[in-house]
Amino acid sequence: MLKSHFRRFLDAEKGRLHFAAHSHHPWPDVTFEAQQQAWLDAARWADEKWEHLFGALIPEVQRQVAAELRLPSPGSLVFAPNTHELVVRLLSCLPDRPRLLTTDSEFHSFERQTRRLEEEGLVSIERVAVEPFPTFPERLLAAAAKGKPHLVFFSHVFFNSGFIVPEVTALAQALPSDALVCLDGYHGFCAVPTDLSGLAGRAFYLAGGYKYAMAGEGACFLHVPGSAGALRPRNTGWFAAFGALQEEQAGRVPYAEGGARFFGATFDPSGLYRLKAALRWRQAQGLSTAKTRAHAHALQRRFLGGLERGPISPEQLVVPEEDRRGQFLTFRTPEAKALSEALMKKRAITDARDDRLRFGFGPYQDEADVDAVLERLG
Repeated sequence: MLKSHFRRFLDAEKGRLHFAAHSHHPWPDVTFEAQQQAWLDAARWADEKWEHLFGALIPEVQRQVAAELRLPSPGSLVFAPNTHELVVRLLSCLPDRPRLLTTDSEFHSFERQTRRLEEEGLVSIERVAVEPFPTFPERLLAAAAKGKPHLVFFSHVFFNSGFIVPEVTALAQALPSDALVCLDGYHGFCAVPTDLSGLAGRAFYLAGGYKYAMAGEGACFLHVPGSAGALRPRNTGWFAAFGALQEEQAGRVPYAEGGARFFGATFDPSGLYRLKAALRWRQAQGLSTAKTRAHAHALQRRFLGGLERGPISPEQLVVPEEDRRGQFLTFRTPEAKALSEALMKKRAITDARDDRLRFGFGPYQDEADVDAVLERLG
């Protein structure tokens, strides 16, 4: 029972039922002290703050994230305030007018930016439909073989359905070897057990702390595979030059080794303080991703079992198979937005994407919360 560890969020509005962990996950109380520590360290270290951050804070968070994802080298991880910044930096590595292969279900950090580039004729994009789910991997591979993309970008868990891509390591490895591969893991990190050891040298992995890592905004990261060691992002900041000398001597803009070449510039580090605290707290509580997932799915089953007289039914689930579903339920209904707004008025927080209504679950909830949201839904 971990609900007591979220008292600051839960007590901020008595009676509010939050079922949108997939959107903005409540933060555990330990992150409050972490936020304060960021301020205190700024006062203590002053002009030496960045030496402290790169010498102590960032290496620890790198180790924590690498352990969660089973990455062999923490140094492959680079941080930024949001995933959009990292997406743009990755796109800036590609040749002029590159060919992109993606899906029709990617989140805005990638989808909006690439559509805008597409308007200007700066990129060529093919989007593979995610549905029907069973044939998605085969259709993605077929499109990659035919289109010869420079970059293949797809989600591990799709935001508008919760569908988990099966055999993701094998899928990424089967893509053309001359294409860069990036896996958007934001809805999988700390929600679906993820082992990237087999992809560490092949694929980029993008995620952050805003959702199931429970750390809030400002703490996103990119795993940079060893195969990308020669890339030189055009979108680059001064942090990417730390420790780099060889190219400078040759008259070229220098880059650091490993993932550090994808760093940007000065940012607010408080999100990394919260991420460190949240990941430490998970470890102290013995809260593995597998346990989080088991708890969330138990609540999902209780919720689905209580829908007999409600305005939605289990038959409307976009992903009915539990083992193929992430940590939220998505219902397809033309009343999605109206239902979400009606629940909001009853202070039951969900969200809607087009014709899809989403309910999220997490360790800050218990069975009584599920029963209460079912009552308000009814």
